[in-house]
Amino acid sequence: MEKKGHRVFLDSNVILSGLFSATGAPRLILDILSLDLPVLTGLTGRLNLVEIERNLEKKMPGALPVYRRYLPKLNLEIVPLPSLEDVERFEGAADEKDLPVLVSAVNGRADSFVTGDKKLISLISRGRKGVLPFKTATPAEFLDKSLPEILRKNRN
Repeated sequence: MEKKGHRVFLDSNVILSGLFSATGAPRLILDILSLDLPVLTGLTGRLNLVEIERNLEKKMPGALPVYRRYLPKLNLEIVPLPSLEDVERFEGAADEKDLPVLVSAVNGRADSFVTGDKKLISLISRGRKGVLPFKTATPAEFLDKSLPEILRKNRN
């Protein structure tokens, strides 16, 4: 797929929060991505989708049909599972359980990684500097700081 504008990787918690809330930053991000604007490309990892579906099956099985109907409207590029070799290259950049998701963001050429997991953001920022080539933000930070900057840069 051709690179289009700023590439925004969404963590599972952002997608889930956005799907089940009528308001808030995660929902607004999903709404913006569903507009298919030329300045933004939304992406997430295959592993994130597996995690979302596993959580829905366990906690809210009745929501699965709605999720499956709504997901294509987000226009998300789905990044394949990273190889073991790819994950090993980034060992130490974050907790072992989070590493495959972060490597998916790297493999997807993400410019931003958006997550509601503040502990993960803290671990990434304290990790090895320059290892992960994207900016990390909470959904609110992305909307308040990153998105206005992205839109300014893409004005003609």
